[in-house]
Amino acid sequence: MCGGVRLFPPHLRNYAESVARLRIKEAADLLGVSDDTVRRWIDAGALAADKDSAGRLVIEGRDLAALAVDQARPPHTSVGSASSARNRFPGLVTRVVTDTVMAQVEMQCGPFTVVSLMSSESVRELGLEPGSVALASVKATTVVVERPAR
Repeated sequence: MCGGVRLFPPHLRNYAESVARLRIKEAADLLGVSDDTVRRWIDAGALAADKDSAGRLVIEGRDLAALAVDQARPPHTSVGSASSARNRFPGLVTRVVTDTVMAQVEMQCGPFTVVSLMSSESVRELGLEPGSVALASVKATTVVVERPAR
């Protein structure tokens, strides 16, 4: 818990060791795919799986991480231009709140919600409104990485 907020779902808190062995459902949840997709990857040989002491299929965290990197190709999009930002998320604008100077723009980029604060003038110039296709580019100087408590 951090400030009363649960950082990890209950089924992932048991994986504080350095490399996790994940069940099918846990692997699917982490990758944002269905259990059936993970099973198809195993059946096709794209992902290795072993059985745990209870006879359930488990996947080594390292193997899942390698597959995640391999599967993480940027989606094809004609939105945007050349940029040094490596974290680019195409999506749809879902909400725009503006006042005379500033605006808050919310986007749905796949399973992720991205919120940007910008000038109201920028919103007008870009023509941003709910339903607009846009590209969120994130360039951060700080990224926080957390692990479950041991």
